[in-house]
Amino acid sequence: MTVTPVPEARPAVRLGVAFVPTMEPESLRSLATAVEAADLDDLWVWEDCFKQSGIASAAAALAWTERVRVGIGLMPAPLRSTAVTAMEIATVARMFPGRFVPAVGHGVQEWMGQSGVRVDSPLTLLREHTAALHSLLAGEEVTTSGRYVRLDSVRLAWPAPDVPIVVGGVGPRSLALAGELGDGLILANALTPDDVRAAAETAGAAAQQAGRPAPNVYATLIAATGDGAQQRLDAELPLWGAEPGRGIGAAGDARTIADAVLRLAAAGASAVAVQPTADEPDLAGFVELLGREVRPLLDQA
Repeated sequence: MTVTPVPEARPAVRLGVAFVPTMEPESLRSLATAVEAADLDDLWVWEDCFKQSGIASAAAALAWTERVRVGIGLMPAPLRSTAVTAMEIATVARMFPGRFVPAVGHGVQEWMGQSGVRVDSPLTLLREHTAALHSLLAGEEVTTSGRYVRLDSVRLAWPAPDVPIVVGGVGPRSLALAGELGDGLILANALTPDDVRAAAETAGAAAQQAGRPAPNVYATLIAATGDGAQQRLDAELPLWGAEPGRGIGAAGDARTIADAVLRLAAAGASAVAVQPTADEPDLAGFVELLGREVRPLLDQA
């Protein structure tokens, strides 16, 4: 399969929008087409337990658009068979060459317990899962008998060797694993620039030790604009485990949002997904603002 790579960066940083599970699944189509119409780079969909499927959302968004890159942040390794995950990634990647960025991670352990798939060592599972995904997507026949991942002469009929595998992580060992094995690192959605810098440095050091290039870093910025922007942001942050007043997120006009994106880029982010608040009164207008006003400010930086 010949894949035409999508450029990883515009002059400053890739800019996208996060479609989070507080949004109804039926609203995805209008958001995806708005992101493309605004000439933004990326749309990131989530896979949260008991809410939305990442693969289903990504495939639909890709079908509704022609140019925008769609990522999944992220698919929990305990919840998904490695063979099935490889099949689904390869299928979507081949249907939409160069436009799909899947990510895998530990998942929320409480949800893994509710689903009956919680493991004693999430890090071991993620390591085995990621390594096997790389091999399967490369078209190799895989036989492995790990602690959690066991495959017997499995080979994909339709591999996708050029699709990147992004790894999510928070703790130092998970960040190091992302640098060692991942083609990218996806971070939690409520971080300061200093948090992003520290994570990027940890992953980059592990990548260097493994003889690999530093991974692309994907960050999220929770943002609000218009009337009551700061109040809406302050109310939103605790929903994602963050306290107001710590320099997380952005509330204000296009310049304020652009500056916040640039701070994350300076900290090591190669792409930033802007996440609107759950009570955003004009989602279409918010996306249009990102494309019409914020994007040019980033390109001028």
